[in-house]
Amino acid sequence: MIKRVRLACRRAPLSIAGPVASAFFAVAPTGLAAQEPDCRDPQTQSAMNICAGRDYEAADRDLNRVYRELRAALQERDRELGPRLGGIEAALVAGQRGWIAYRDGHCAVAGAEARGGTMEPLLVTTCKAELTRHRARELNELLDGTAR
Repeated sequence: MIKRVRLACRRAPLSIAGPVASAFFAVAPTGLAAQEPDCRDPQTQSAMNICAGRDYEAADRDLNRVYRELRAALQERDRELGPRLGGIEAALVAGQRGWIAYRDGHCAVAGAEARGGTMEPLLVTTCKAELTRHRARELNELLDGTAR
């Protein structure tokens, strides 16, 4: 919610931005920035959204780690096969780009059930985390078959 106010302040004329921001911060709970949600049992929609975001970030870090390892292994395999038979690493890159477009589109539709509401980010982010974990497992299987 704070980010939305800041974005609105950047776009709005100065005469509107100041009062809008002042009004928000005047009613915001004291210590808002210092409160950390308990992701073992989030109690508010905001906490659920934050925790879902953290879960997705962890899944994305794992996916990126596996992707880098697999890409390096496939680059080595391409070098061994030579230019006539290589191109495996390029196929991985193209496939990953396609998968990202699929994931983002699919999860946008999954969030449409709560379009414009405070629950939409939770639905989208939870979907992205789930699909990202699944993709990491797929890439791990490929890695197990090529490099490990």
